[in-house]
Amino acid sequence: MHLPLDLLLGYSIGLALGLLGGGGSILTVPALVYLVGQSPQAAVTTSLVIVGANSAMGAFFHHLKGACNWNVALVFGGAGMLVAYLAADLSSLLSPTLLLAIFALLMLVIGGLMLMQRQRAAVVESCPNPRWPVVVASGAGVGLLTGLLGVGGGFLIVPALVMLVGLPMSQAVGTSLLIIAANSFAGAVGHMSTPGFNLALTLVFVVAGLAGTFTGSRLAQRMPAQRLNQIFALFVILLAIFLLVDNLPQVLAL
Repeated sequence: MHLPLDLLLGYSIGLALGLLGGGGSILTVPALVYLVGQSPQAAVTTSLVIVGANSAMGAFFHHLKGACNWNVALVFGGAGMLVAYLAADLSSLLSPTLLLAIFALLMLVIGGLMLMQRQRAAVVESCPNPRWPVVVASGAGVGLLTGLLGVGGGFLIVPALVMLVGLPMSQAVGTSLLIIAANSFAGAVGHMSTPGFNLALTLVFVVAGLAGTFTGSRLAQRMPAQRLNQIFALFVILLAIFLLVDNLPQVLAL
C-alpha cells in the first residue's frame, strides 16, 4: 500500500463528493484499478464503502445548512437501495474488461448530462412539487447502476433531481449525497462476499475522504457550481475515453 498516494486519492474523492454532490465513484473505481492495482470486482466493493461513508458525512454537512430534501431522499433512495441490493450479484457475471467498458460508456453519458445541465437548470429551478412516480422510477434506475457497476450515481442523481424531480440546485447536491450514501451501503452489503476486499486500504481512503468532503462542502457555498460542473464533465469524458481505448478492443475481441 502506498500511503501518500492513497491519502491523496481519498481526499480528492471526498472533495468531489462534498463540492459537487457526486463524482466519487467516477474517480474511485478507475483509481483503485489503475493506480492501486485492485481487480475491477474488488474495486466495485471498495468504491461502494468509500463513497457511502464520505457521502453520509457530506450529507450531514449540507443538512446543517438546510440544503437537503429528506422526503425526496427517502423515496428516491429507498427505491435505489432495494434495486442496488438485488442487482449486486450481476457484476460477477461480467468479465473485468466488459465491466470497465460499460463503466466508461456510463461516464460518457454522465459527462454529457453535466454539460447540458447549464442550459436546462434554469428552466426547472422554480418547480415546487416533485412528481413521486418519477422520483421512484429515477431512484430504481440509479440503484440498478449502483449495484451493477459500483457507482453511487451522483452525476446521474443530481441532473435527475434538478431536471426530472424539480429540486433547485442548492438542494440537489445535499439530497444527492443522502441518496448516494443509502445506495452505496445497500450495494456494499450485497458485494461483501467479493474476494480481494482490503479493509485497511478502505479505511485509509475513508479517513482521507472525510477531510476532503468537509472541505468540499464548505467550498460549495462559495464557488460557482456551474463552472466546476463543466470542468469536471470534461475530465469525466476524457477519463471515459481512456478507459474505452484501453478496454474496448479486448471486449470486441471476445
